[in-house]
Amino acid sequence: MGPFRFGMIGTKLESGRAWAEKARWAEETGFATFVVGDHFQLPAAPVPAMLAAAHATTTLRVGCQVLANDFRHPAVLAKEIATLDVLTGGRVELGLGAGWMRAEYEMAGIGFDDGGTRVDRLAEAVTILRALLTTAEPVSFTGRWYRVNGLVGLPRPVQRPIPLQIGGGGRSILRLAAEHASIAGLVPRTRRGELDPQNMSERATEQRVGWLREAAGERMPTLELHAVVLAARVTGHRRRAAEEMAALQRVEPEVILDNVHIMVGPLTYVRERLEHLREAFGISYFSFFDYDAPSVAPVVAELAGR
Repeated sequence: MGPFRFGMIGTKLESGRAWAEKARWAEETGFATFVVGDHFQLPAAPVPAMLAAAHATTTLRVGCQVLANDFRHPAVLAKEIATLDVLTGGRVELGLGAGWMRAEYEMAGIGFDDGGTRVDRLAEAVTILRALLTTAEPVSFTGRWYRVNGLVGLPRPVQRPIPLQIGGGGRSILRLAAEHASIAGLVPRTRRGELDPQNMSERATEQRVGWLREAAGERMPTLELHAVVLAARVTGHRRRAAEEMAALQRVEPEVILDNVHIMVGPLTYVRERLEHLREAFGISYFSFFDYDAPSVAPVVAELAGR
């Protein structure tokens, strides 16, 4: 069971100064990483936003939760990530996913294939990325989706290897994480291109961890398990707050109360919930959105590194 690590997900891009101040606050508070989402409806492009956060801090690691594979060719992404790792002095964490939000694919005119196809394409991309980021030799690869011929990965990154997170909610993508990643992101399954609130329970999480354990075998102790907290509401009126959130999502309050990715209650409950999830499932890395981070900051400061 690893020590607690916490990430803060930056969402609002007001100015360079405000972004830098947010990153410095995260570092001072005890967050280990500052990460950016990869969605067209979010204001910030991930790579320059990650670089700006790193340049405003000294030890804070930067990453993305997570880069959608279909938005970038792996050869292009390898060069961007290697450059970012050099410019940040080795503080990059590479997060990858198969992409899941159908609406943004349609808005951008990108074909949204079935889940199996997207995961297969991600598997090929991971093979190319790992090769380009770890070897100085020319890389060649011929697959169904990508072809690389004698390409040398430049520049050489500071970290070898760069920590790789693969996030997803299905068995096939978690198998990919078990085989290749150092961080496995436990993500709810999607339904019709949207996150399914019914798939965020402890039971669903237990199933996903079981898939990971089965696929990872002896690698399981080396995997860091990660979960994004989609909403954190610090309140002394837990039931009432859960009922309000449930009404908005059109689910029963118990779906909120038994939710691994939503935390509702006083700070003591948030701390106990984090400790429980680490003990029960081995999840030691949690990320909070920047608009929730101030309310949970005391717990982050208390538990970080423990």
